[in-house]
Parts: sequence; C-alpha cells; structure tokens
Amino acid sequence: SEGHSDGRGTRHQEAMAGAASTNVPNAEYPRVYPDLRVEFRVKAPDVQKMEVQVGATPKVAMSKDAEGVWSLITPPIVPGFHYYYLTVDGITVDDPAGRTFYGVGKDSTGIEIPEKGADYYLPRDVPHGEVRERWYHSKITGSWRRCFVYTPPDYDASAKTHYPVLYLQHGGGEDETGWIRQGHANFILDNLIASGKSKPMLIVMDNGYAVRAGTLLEPLNAPGGPPGTPAMLQKMMAMTAAFEDVVLQDLIPMIDSTYRTLPDRHHRAMAGLSMGGMQTLQVTLNHFDIFSYIGGFSGAGASFVFGNTEFDVKTAYNGAFSDPAAFHKRIHLLWLGVGTEEPERMHAGILNFHKAIEKAGIEHVFYESPGTAHEWQTWRRDLNDFAPRLFQN
Repeated sequence: SEGHSDGRGTRHQEAMAGAASTNVPNAEYPRVYPDLRVEFRVKAPDVQKMEVQVGATPKVAMSKDAEGVWSLITPPIVPGFHYYYLTVDGITVDDPAGRTFYGVGKDSTGIEIPEKGADYYLPRDVPHGEVRERWYHSKITGSWRRCFVYTPPDYDASAKTHYPVLYLQHGGGEDETGWIRQGHANFILDNLIASGKSKPMLIVMDNGYAVRAGTLLEPLNAPGGPPGTPAMLQKMMAMTAAFEDVVLQDLIPMIDSTYRTLPDRHHRAMAGLSMGGMQTLQVTLNHFDIFSYIGGFSGAGASFVFGNTEFDVKTAYNGAFSDPAAFHKRIHLLWLGVGTEEPERMHAGILNFHKAIEKAGIEHVFYESPGTAHEWQTWRRDLNDFAPRLFQN
C-alpha cells in the first residue's frame, strides 16, 4: 500500500504524520501526512466492504488486513476543511473517530487539512474575543431562533465603547454554527484585530432558514435534486423566504438593543457565503438605508448564476446598479469573491456578475481564491481579506 514502502523518504513521512485536528480525543486515525495525503484506518472484521469519500470526490475502496483492519492512504488533499464519509457494506455513515459538523443538511464527519504557512484562521497567542449564544423570539417566524455573536477582545473591559457590526451568513445546508466551527471566524478576527489590520467589531451569525409562522416545508435534505438544479433552488428559496424580514424586523433590533453597537448604516455590514451571499445581496441592495458594506463570498443571484437569466445592470436588484454615482454615495464597499476551482456554472456566473458591474462603472473589490473550490478554505480567505476593509475611516 502507498505509504508502506521501504523507501527512507516514505518512512520519514509516516513518522511525521499526525492525527487530524478534527479527530475525537485519543483517535489516532485519520492521520495527515506532510504531503497532505490522508490515512484512514477502521477496525471492522465483520464488514465485507468499506469505502471512503472525501468531499465531492468519488468513493474509494479500502483494503482489509488479516486482523480485520480496513485502511487506505489517499492522494494529497487540498488544504482546508472537508466533509468525509465511510460506506460500510453499502450504508454511508460518519466516521466514529472524527468530529461531526452541520453541513450539507446533516451532521457530517469533517477533517481539517492544514495549509502550510497559513495560521490566520488558527488560535494564536493574542487577545481573544468571545462567541456568545443568543436566543430570541421572532415575530416573523413565530418561533425561537438562535444566533451566535462574536464580541471583540476588549468588549467587556471597554464598557463605554460601541462597536460596528458585521452580519455574517452561512451557506445552503449549513446553520449558524458554521462560521465558528468550520470557518473559525472568531480566530480570523482575533488575529486581524491583534495585528491592527481590522477594526474591532461584533459579528452576528444567524440561521439563514426562515419561513413565516404556519408554513410547512420538507426538510432541506429531502429529495429535491442536486445543488444548483431548479428543484433544489426552488426549495431553498421557499425555506428562506422570510429571512429578509427576520433580519430587518427581528435580528437587527434585538442586536442593537442587547449589545453596544453603533446603530447606523455607516457601521453595519453584511456578508455571506454561497446561499448566504445570495441573501446578503438581496437584503443589502434593497436596503441602502440599513447597510453600507456588502460582501458576497461565492454567492450572487441564483437566477443568473444557476438559471438562464442574463444579468442586467439596469434592472437587477431593482436597479441598484443603474446609477453608479448614486451607488457610490451610499455603499462604502462592495466585495465579491470566488474560488478558482468552483463548479463551472458558479464560477462563470459570479465572474460575469463582476465583469458586468465593472463595465458599468461600479467600483468594487473582486477576489479569486487560488486552487480552492466551493469550500471553507475559500471562505476563510474571503473573510480574511474582507474584514480589514470594513469600517475604515
């Protein structure tokens, strides 16, 4: 098996391999090699067939030894966070050796592949903020909702200081835990603030799914077609139909009345990844009176990214881009990002969006994350570039 030859270099790499940081306590496997190969091992002598699937890659068969231990060493995996699964005699399950994270509409095992030289999203020896869990009752949905609020390191010590707010949204099939557990947004901001690159700010991470009281819908992971299909997009739109009103009528008033914020448009930003980026543009471009900083991370209008609708600068988002001079008077920052390895339709759609508004004279920042796809490493890089641009002067 690859990784078990007698070559000195391979033996050295084996010695240097370490348990993934996302393993449960005391779990030795999966192990990550310095060249970013991953070794999986599972003891299951009674199993007849076992496979591993990392991310969207095809399933790969594992080999069983005489002691009933199944093993596999993968080719190098792109750095970042990836969901993975075991298929055991035809049934796909989570790996009991790995921690689970809410994504793709369910709890899924995740593995962290370290990026060499990148520690901007890791805890450093710097002052750390807090992530607070906040429950509130929504008059729009008629239910209790939960958001997480990051407060900067000096929040409690500086009792008279008020802070700007970034509303930061997750993607489809995820929830309000994603930006902390998978994205490490708190560590990204801790490190940016400590280095003087970013202003101290609050970050509010809410659940992007919201329907009006009494609405009955299928769960997100019920059959509906693969991501990007009209059926799945229609389901996603139905499950998020009331989100804009929740943000404007429930969430922002609750945050401004509970935390020491600067409650005006000049100190309020919104950004999101994928579905959350689509929601961000929908909310902010219709409410220049509420927001003045906008970030779309692999996200834009579904109709012209996945659908057949051409992006029209004059009419899109109720004409928000039709007058560049008026746009610039109201919006301090429009930021768009996408990974170079994103699915073709998504990359092309967001690139066309960028080119269209650039041609129309709409000043904005466009960033492409090199070598990453529709995944958390792309969005970590996005936030690391976006946050330092907020609330400057």
